[in-house]
Amino acid sequence: MPQTAPATPLDDTASRLVGLPAVVSASTIVLVLGSFPGAASLRAQQYYGHPQNHFWRILQALWPQHPLPGPASYALRCEWLLARGLGLWDVYASCEREGSLDADIRHAVVNDFASLRAVAPRLAAIAHNGGESFKHAARTAALGVPVYKLPSTSPANASWSFERKLSAWAELMARHQLT
Repeated sequence: MPQTAPATPLDDTASRLVGLPAVVSASTIVLVLGSFPGAASLRAQQYYGHPQNHFWRILQALWPQHPLPGPASYALRCEWLLARGLGLWDVYASCEREGSLDADIRHAVVNDFASLRAVAPRLAAIAHNGGESFKHAARTAALGVPVYKLPSTSPANASWSFERKLSAWAELMARHQLT
């Protein structure tokens, strides 16, 4: 799995970080795009690895009849996600950032979204998880599928309650028959 790249700082405080690989398959119908993994996720080498992030909790609430494997079983979580028709990736392949805030992302390199068509031929929608990701909606729209902006599941998005986030996510999943 990708790891933090060797330090090649542009200044004394930032080093180049490399994101996580896409979690997609031929069964992916909706691709959830975040901006870039936070520090906790990079350390764990897992999407949405911060314990206060609502991502996994929202998905479990959407599919209560399918128990979500625990955080220690990340590979099983990815299989669980793919079995529900979801995929995961980020808009940025790499960037420089201290901490985890999107506002601190610098010198970002955008992922190659066109490469998704070969691995996810059933892709029917892109769901941007938050505003930073949604800034790249025009690039992802080039895939020819609907693009949506969802409220960020990040704990930094405290202005949205869990219930309000869940409602927005549930609406999109229902629209694509994933509930």
